[in-house]
Amino acid sequence: MRSAEISVTAIAHNVRRVRQITNSQVIAVVKANAYGHGLQITARAALAGGAAMLGVADIAEALALRQVGIAADVASILCWLHAADQDFTEAVQQRIELGVSGAWQLEKIADAVRRVRGSASAEVVARARVQLKINTGLSRNGADERELREFFELAARLERAGILTVTGIFSHLANAGECADNEQAARFDSAIELAAAVGLNPKMQHLAASAASLGGNSALRYNTVRVGLAVYGLSPFASCSSQDLGLRPALRLKAQIVALRRVPAGTGVSYGHNYVAPRDTVLGLIPVGYADGMPRALNNANAEVLIAGARRPIVGRIGMDQCIIDLGLELGERVHLGDEVVLFGDPARGEPAVEEWAKCLETINYDVIAGLGARISRVRVAADL
Repeated sequence: MRSAEISVTAIAHNVRRVRQITNSQVIAVVKANAYGHGLQITARAALAGGAAMLGVADIAEALALRQVGIAADVASILCWLHAADQDFTEAVQQRIELGVSGAWQLEKIADAVRRVRGSASAEVVARARVQLKINTGLSRNGADERELREFFELAARLERAGILTVTGIFSHLANAGECADNEQAARFDSAIELAAAVGLNPKMQHLAASAASLGGNSALRYNTVRVGLAVYGLSPFASCSSQDLGLRPALRLKAQIVALRRVPAGTGVSYGHNYVAPRDTVLGLIPVGYADGMPRALNNANAEVLIAGARRPIVGRIGMDQCIIDLGLELGERVHLGDEVVLFGDPARGEPAVEEWAKCLETINYDVIAGLGARISRVRVAADL
């Protein structure tokens, strides 16, 4: 009844496009069920497109990738958000690359390595792989400037002791404007110099997410970019479309017409009757509601769907499981039960863009796609949609 078609061709193309634009290796971010696109489908497609690594938020997401066959010899996986009481043992065993934001996390990782070594057979020697995260101005995760020397020196000691390998150093831009970006880059450069001074030589250096990767300042790209939204073929810029950037939206959200009802003018529609049919019309019922990621705020917000080659509005209050579209009489006569409805997809094919929902909701495209519910089946499509 409801599904999201995921074009693996588009995802692979988008990774290649980012590599072409940035001339950098790409960490494809697949956190939050790959921004709603489906973790396993997206991960494999991104790797096929040449992603150097996969990025997720936490260890649970990284282990989920290992469990579906993305083994350590298939792909490195980086995660960077950890609980205060995090046990890193399984992550070390599964060779998950750990983003760390302070000395206390390094100590806990070292303890996990020692536990793994104590329980492993003689021929198995665990060594954690870590990337050092720096706060350069976003004020979220990452070690602050006053902590850096102690943080780096501990990492260097543990590396010399064979406990871990420092594979990368990274930070995250606040996207607060060109001046702020440059200030963050300067702090990042200083951190890289300090790391070198204490004997660290992290191979990966990454600061840029999608916006900085696709923007005009190549100095923000370093030798690696960490990209989420662009992998899915969506633009991080309000003034620039996916097509402008050479990206292809990878997700088409579809449903079927499950009921049709011809009604006279003046008929109230859905809860509260806050939409009243202005003329005789045909109403179509679609089995997608707010439990599936169609927010109630789309109610009478001028959001449209594509059906039978025409755009028609979503009307009335959105329910948990369903919503209603106003087909009009002429189109309503041609629509049948089971006909396909595209809620959003690729505007290059005339389909509504996800950004149309985002505009109606006064939010961003990230918010919409990441909110798609678990009842929507993700279907792998091995060609352009």
